[in-house]
Amino acid sequence: MTNFPKQLSKHLEQHPYPLLFATISGAHLYGFPSADSDYDLRGVHLLPLQEVVGLKPCEETVEKSGIYDGLEIDLVTHDAKKFFGLLLKNNGYVMEQLFSPLIVHSTPEHAKLKKIANACVTKHHAHHYLGFAANQWKLFLKDEPHRVKPLLYVFRVLLTGIHLMRTGVIEANLTNLNEEFGLSFIADLVDLKTSGPEKGSLNAATTNFYESEYHRLRGELEIAFEQSQLPEKSAGFDELNKLLIDLRMN
Repeated sequence: MTNFPKQLSKHLEQHPYPLLFATISGAHLYGFPSADSDYDLRGVHLLPLQEVVGLKPCEETVEKSGIYDGLEIDLVTHDAKKFFGLLLKNNGYVMEQLFSPLIVHSTPEHAKLKKIANACVTKHHAHHYLGFAANQWKLFLKDEPHRVKPLLYVFRVLLTGIHLMRTGVIEANLTNLNEEFGLSFIADLVDLKTSGPEKGSLNAATTNFYESEYHRLRGELEIAFEQSQLPEKSAGFDELNKLLIDLRMN
């Protein structure tokens, strides 16, 4: 993504720590932003050595949200140590941030980190996507009228999980995923979300159909997990440890 709003780079320039990378996540990454969607900036910062070894609490996570020159931005970055730890815990969310093609800021270390992270992918990432889908389904049912956004998140994470189990590749864009899965209702849901407001709602009469699809795709993800050839354990610990030491010392 080369034509992102200039406010995003300006926002990053105000970050208190050096950044390894910053990418766009959320609805823009997933392929269904509404006209009023905010920009979710996610990334990794590096705390200076003196802060890490001192007694004072470290700012492991930096969060800053607001409207800047008319653009709503939600920024969250983690210190490298925290982020690396999440990579080793089968966290699909940070994997998607790392491999997001919507890059606002990058460094040579970003490329190194992506290479190492490929060795951190395991079959147990499926549990992340199953849990995420279940939470979004509950959110979908809770709201009256039912909103299209959590429903799209449900199908997005299930398809991402199935694709990952089958290929070992992170793909977070729902439209790209649906080229493989060919679900006829996805395009209509995406159109409804992208052409309407961020909190657009659905016709309640369709809930039973979507519930059936939710359970069917959960079953597919569970089968994909059982049949996956991905490793049981991450193999990235030593390389992540070395990269973190190099980053701190240099």
